[in-house]
Amino acid sequence: MGPVASGAVARNLFPMKRALIILALAAAAPLLAQASETWLWLAPCELCLWQRWPYWIAAGFAALALLLPRFGAPLLALAGLAALASGLLGGFHLGVEQGFWPSPLAGCKAPTSGGAMSIEEMLKSLAPTPNKPCDAPAFLIPGLPISMAGMNMVYGLGLGAFSLGLARQGARA
Repeated sequence: MGPVASGAVARNLFPMKRALIILALAAAAPLLAQASETWLWLAPCELCLWQRWPYWIAAGFAALALLLPRFGAPLLALAGLAALASGLLGGFHLGVEQGFWPSPLAGCKAPTSGGAMSIEEMLKSLAPTPNKPCDAPAFLIPGLPISMAGMNMVYGLGLGAFSLGLARQGARA
């Protein structure tokens, strides 16, 4: 294989490496969240669960970029936007945890007795999952003053910016 052919192969591999990196980083976030539930017994709230979907969407766009390297740059840009969406949801969740605003999701409210209800009626009114109100922060590392929502905000915004940067480089190549 001559120098021209090897250069073309290298150019085709580089977008695939970008897509593989974004795929791995996007899938890592919801998988780590699930692992923290399983092994560290951190209970998720409804907003926690919502923050995972954009990462799966980002991973899907990155997987498509692997399959369709010709469209790699736009697909990585879409992956970046999806990761940014999760970061923004994390920021919104952080605001709920800090009491800046209430969550609009009905599943985020703490269960209450609702007035004169019997024990049986109260038990029936409780949702099976999620079992944690959204304004109760979950901390992955005890003593570190950043909740899982705060970590997701930083990670999502960082991954989104990184993915958009890789997409921009790929568009120029």
